[in-house]
Amino acid sequence: MINTSEIAKEYRLSHWAQIFQERVESGLSIKTFCKQIGISGNTYFYWQRRVREAACEQIAELNPAKSLPAPVFAEVSVCEPPALPPMKSVSQLRIEVAGMQITADSGYPTESLAALLRELVKPC
Repeated sequence: MINTSEIAKEYRLSHWAQIFQERVESGLSIKTFCKQIGISGNTYFYWQRRVREAACEQIAELNPAKSLPAPVFAEVSVCEPPALPPMKSVSQLRIEVAGMQITADSGYPTESLAALLRELVKPC
C-alpha cells in the first residue's frame, strides 16, 4: 500500500533541500535570501534542521556500523589572559568556530589561543 504521508514528507524534504542549494548558489546571506523568497528565518532554520536529521537517518540506515557515536563532553579549563600594559590602541582578533566566538587582544599569548582552538575543533 502506498504511504502518501511518507511520499509527501520526502517531497517536502527534497523541495527544501533544493531551496538550501539555491541559497548557497545565490551567495546571499540567509536573512537576505529569506526576505527575497518571502519566508521567515525561523521557517528556513526549521526545515534546515529537518533536512539534516533526515540525511543523518538515511546515513545510519545505509551503514549502521558507521553511525555517529554518542556525543562526548570534555572539560575545558579557561584561564584569565595575562594583564596587558595600558596601550592607546589595542587591536583585536575575532574568531568564530562551530558557532562560538572568541575575541582576543593582540597581546593574548598565541600559544594559549592555539591550545583553546585545538580543543574547540576536536571531534567529539
